[in-house]
Amino acid sequence: MSPGARLAVIASLAASAALAALGVGVEWAAERSPGQAARALDEEARDVLEELVAIDTSEPNGSTAAARAMQARFRAAGFPAEDAHLAGPLEHKQNLVVRLRGAAGGGKPLLLLAHLDVVAARRGDWSSDPFRLIEKDGYLYGRGTVDMKDMAACWVVTLLDLKRRGVRPVRDVVLALTADEEGGGANGVDWLVRNRRDLIDADFCLTEGGGGQIHDGRYTVYNLQAAEKVYLTFRLEARDAGGHSALPRPGNPIVRLAAALARLGPLQFPPRLNDVTRSYFSRMAAIEGGAIGLDMRRVAETEDPEAARRLSRQPYHNALLRSTCTATRVEGGHAENALPQSATAWVNCRLLPGEAPAEVERAIVEAVADPAVSVTRLGGGQAGPPAPLLPEVTQAVEAAVGDMWPGMPVVPTMLTGATDGRILRAAGVPTYGLGAFKDIEDSRAHGRDERIGARQFREERALLAAIVTRLSGAPSR
Repeated sequence: MSPGARLAVIASLAASAALAALGVGVEWAAERSPGQAARALDEEARDVLEELVAIDTSEPNGSTAAARAMQARFRAAGFPAEDAHLAGPLEHKQNLVVRLRGAAGGGKPLLLLAHLDVVAARRGDWSSDPFRLIEKDGYLYGRGTVDMKDMAACWVVTLLDLKRRGVRPVRDVVLALTADEEGGGANGVDWLVRNRRDLIDADFCLTEGGGGQIHDGRYTVYNLQAAEKVYLTFRLEARDAGGHSALPRPGNPIVRLAAALARLGPLQFPPRLNDVTRSYFSRMAAIEGGAIGLDMRRVAETEDPEAARRLSRQPYHNALLRSTCTATRVEGGHAENALPQSATAWVNCRLLPGEAPAEVERAIVEAVADPAVSVTRLGGGQAGPPAPLLPEVTQAVEAAVGDMWPGMPVVPTMLTGATDGRILRAAGVPTYGLGAFKDIEDSRAHGRDERIGARQFREERALLAAIVTRLSGAPSR
């Protein structure tokens, strides 16, 4: 953004905050055309994203600086201290919780969630400074532009806009900007659920994990994420006394571990559908068509094992159909001229909701089939049930998507990775993933030169605002 444009946006925000304080925010907003208002919000969202990207919230820096920056924006817009405050276990791992008050008796709140922390990025690995928002060739580059400061910026601007316009929704709208989703020991959602449930208790939550798919430059489908798999890792280890490499003997830990991993590799868990994945395959059948579409329909209707086997040749479909485990790291030995004293491998599993970790561990032990190779579960895996496909939520998303892209199919899906939504679902708060349209062949989250399309960011801002308007009962423009 140019200095002149930035000054114009800041002046506009200051003016709107002052007018809102005088109780004339609605009249002021009414003087703008819908197009002018949308462009102003797009500029504001870009400005917020630029500010967030510039704050390095990777481990161990923490997210407090970014939370305070957003808190300042809300206070300037007229949110009282009790409705825009910080809470958390550590000074540098504070979470910002903002509440836009709705009408009395409007039911439990709508919760909007975004984590502020990002995966570390080294400047030397990028073609530009990862902590400076750069626009080039129609893309916005910077760490967090996809995961997930883009959504944080959209939520922030949506609430600021509602406040400035003097809108009072039917229900409260709560925004939580949290720490340590990407790692670290102070996960903000977990801390809030256990210590300040009152701040974020809600009818349901909207967060990351969904969004639209772009294939060959064409928008094809919008995914509403309503379930996710459970992250669980096992450590496999073989040990021996070691010795001189000139005197090899049976029991070499590297050889034992390699054989165990070779036996573990073909392990495949049986397919199992839940309401979300059944709905996914049922709706995608008509979109895909052909033999793949027929197999999707058979799986959705009868869980046909042969159809599931054919679909499983594609890694994404395989991950939707079953729990998976795969070796991700191996270490062994200490010198090239010595027999190894130990060899260790890590096996990462992604479990379907409801899959028992103990049963997965039993299957791994059976596949390893060597008592000299120990299997240790690292953590218990925090499972959450799939969110029910509530008509209130699905209809709001379908209507908002349909308004922007007529005829665009909205398909419920299960995330094969993991988000903080799993914690809320386990705590009884149905949670749904949204997002921007992204090219599925160009995923850069956690990677170098992370980017989001500038057009897609503007569309995300408008779409999320429309969904919040529908679900909160706020009047539209």
